Parts: sequence; C-alpha cells; structure tokens
Amino acid sequence: MLAKAPPLRQDLVQIAEMVTPSSRVLDVGCGSGELIEHLARAKNVDARGIELSQAGVNACVAKGLPVIQGDADTDLADYPAQSFDFAILSQTIQATHKPKAVLEELLRIGKRVIVSFPNFGFWRVRLSLALTGRMPRTGSLSYAWHETPNIHLCTIADFVALTREIDAAVEQSLAVNEGGDVRELTRPGYWDNLTAEGAIFLLSRRAS
Repeated sequence: MLAKAPPLRQDLVQIAEMVTPSSRVLDVGCGSGELIEHLARAKNVDARGIELSQAGVNACVAKGLPVIQGDADTDLADYPAQSFDFAILSQTIQATHKPKAVLEELLRIGKRVIVSFPNFGFWRVRLSLALTGRMPRTGSLSYAWHETPNIHLCTIADFVALTREIDAAVEQSLAVNEGGDVRELTRPGYWDNLTAEGAIFLLSRRAS
C-alpha cells in the first residue's frame, strides 16, 4: 500500500479540482511531484512532469513518478501539439526568462492550461514597498531579493493583459490567499488585483 501523501499546497488543491479524471497531464516545474502524485492517486490521471532542479527530479524518481529534467524556457518545443489534456504551470511562470513564449508553448501542447502565480499587486506587497522602500517578503514571495528565483513578477492585471495579447480564452480564474480563502474572479480588476495574494487561471486557445 502506498504511503499517505502530505497535504497539498492550497493552489495545488484548486488546480487538482480543475483537472478531469483519466486525463493526460503535463506538470511543468513540478518540484518534488506532489501534484502529479495526487492526481495519479485521486483521479487516475496519466501525469508526467518536467523539473529544472536535480533535487526535485531525484525526489520524483524516488517516488516512482515519470518526471524528466528540463527547462520550461527551452524544452517545451520538443512536445507535439495538443499532446496533453492539461498543461500545468504552478508558481513557476514568474521564474521563467520568457513568460509569454512559455505560455504560448503550453497553449500549443495542452488543450487546456492551468497557471498559478503570486500576485505582486497584493495590498501587503504594495504597502511594504511603500513604507520600507525595500522589496517585500510575504508567504508567497518569501525570498530575499538577491536569492529569489522570481525574475518576472507580475500582477493579476498584468497576466490578464498577457492572455489577451496571445488570444487565450480565460475559462476560469480564482483568487487564492495564504489563509486558504478561495474565490472566483468573475471580472479580474482593481479590487481583485489589490486583495488577492495569488491567482489561478484555467486557459484555452480561442477557436480561430
């Protein structure tokens, strides 16, 4: 019998709910494989992963998970179009060198794309920057500026603008806060951009 998996991060819980049972999933930047392990257990999903860090790959392989070492910025072009039902990028897009190109590749590879990211427009981030004049640190942005892997921080408004630029359809969008509060972003705007610590978007390519 498989050992009980540890609890999922809140954004991963919501992502898992968006994934349909028995689908094919590619998790890009899968870390130590918590999400794909959960999807395989709970939804009978054919889940595969790509992870940049050797430590993450080793952790996945030790669990018997089908994960390869790869870079989202360079290796997604190797995958055939529409080869997965879902392509997932959780808490990773802000750490890529070319977020727009990565998102376009995901929309090519997956019939649907799920992206989660920390919201740099969150009010605590704005207040910390305004009051201290230094790069803020929160639960979702926990690194010091000189140690962070995040190189393209964005707000919810920035991400929505990017989806329009690449002609992606937003099927669902959620605000996620560290305390576990989750709500629909029916029209992501000023208030959501101010009060959401993080966001999750379910995207697809618009029909031509």
